[in-house]
Amino acid sequence: MRDEYGESLAGASILVIDDEPGMRHFLTKILTPRCKRVEQAGSSVEASAALDRNHFDLVILDNIMPGKTGLDWLQEQGKVGLFSDAILITAYADLETAIEALRVGVADFVLKPFRANQILNAVARALDRKILRRDNSLLKHELSVEGGSARSRLLGNSIPINNVREMLTRLAPMPTPVLFSGASGTGKEVAARTLHAMSDRADKPFVAVNCAAISQDRCAEDLFGEINVDGQGRDGLFLLADGGVLFLDEIAQMPMKMQAGLLRVLEDQRIRPVGAERDIPLNLRFFFATNADLSAAVADGTFRADLYHRINVVDIAMSPLKERAEDIVELAALFMDQFSKTLALPSLELDDDTLLKISRYDWPGNVRELRNMIERSVILGAFPEEFAGGGHMTGDRAIETLDLVTKRHILHVLDACDGNRAEASRRLGVSRKTIDRKCASWGM
Repeated sequence: MRDEYGESLAGASILVIDDEPGMRHFLTKILTPRCKRVEQAGSSVEASAALDRNHFDLVILDNIMPGKTGLDWLQEQGKVGLFSDAILITAYADLETAIEALRVGVADFVLKPFRANQILNAVARALDRKILRRDNSLLKHELSVEGGSARSRLLGNSIPINNVREMLTRLAPMPTPVLFSGASGTGKEVAARTLHAMSDRADKPFVAVNCAAISQDRCAEDLFGEINVDGQGRDGLFLLADGGVLFLDEIAQMPMKMQAGLLRVLEDQRIRPVGAERDIPLNLRFFFATNADLSAAVADGTFRADLYHRINVVDIAMSPLKERAEDIVELAALFMDQFSKTLALPSLELDDDTLLKISRYDWPGNVRELRNMIERSVILGAFPEEFAGGGHMTGDRAIETLDLVTKRHILHVLDACDGNRAEASRRLGVSRKTIDRKCASWGM
């Protein structure tokens, strides 16, 4: 049932801090049915201990408590490491308190006495703003690192791609870290995003980090977060991805000093932001990608052996495009349609001659090279000379007809299926009747 105060409460963890048991129980009673987790503390000491154990999205605290005010406690916690928003409840709304609340970063304050709907509205507003800030940060990060193809589907019906799909289906419900290996442009991030979409974390963030591009001077701050000179916390990419997936691309190029920190996060699921004095618990699934030989990097001393064994639980090898040539036609057609619409330019005809030449090319840059070639061709209004239709291929090899290419591919798939036509039709994405008709025309 949809809650009138919005969906942000459903996944929230909240800490209630008040020295009055009646107020703590009242707040806990109205929040617990709507939130993921609600804990309470009767003093600043108990509250500090609770933050040492768990991370909270929001703290609700009384300003007047024995020992120190709520604002004093917030200022103190900011220097130790507080990555939670705060709502202050107070009986006094003087200007000095309001200014101090803004200075220490209070998201809202509610005057006593208040009704249940008042505090629930304040909580919903604070959580909505927190989610909006996170989504804005993630969008800025994604726009800065993501290529146009990163959100593409995992396309193709070749045996290698179907094997990858089968493995992704098996891994989807598990928390296991996954390593995607293969040459650049083979679709490692596409496969990782596909796995994320299939998992129970699909509605949570997918944060991609290119380890080769991240600043070495700011690597720890960008990943783990930091406490600035004013005692305010800045979320790192690990915390922004909390609950979802962190995808570390080009993991072989992660600086050695950061590899030890990553190993600790993988083992403990906790991070310590730069300048903080306490750890923050995380709930993350990790995906990794590399185009390098990690075992060779371990032998060379450029990659930690213990980290390699920790991330190499399941290795999904992405095949180069030349080993799944039967997928090239589908990919070329998709990219042609995609770029003609995006660029508002006429699409080019993928005639038999062009498709044959595209299919016989080795594509050392893999899917990325094919995609770039199609985009460039749409912009220029013509294919490169080596792929243009109506011409002749250079070299000693004779031009094959499209029917011959089709026959060779179908026979190859039938052979891989031990002659099982039903399985071959499934892999090829065509009907059984089509296979039977083709085989009959070939005298089989």
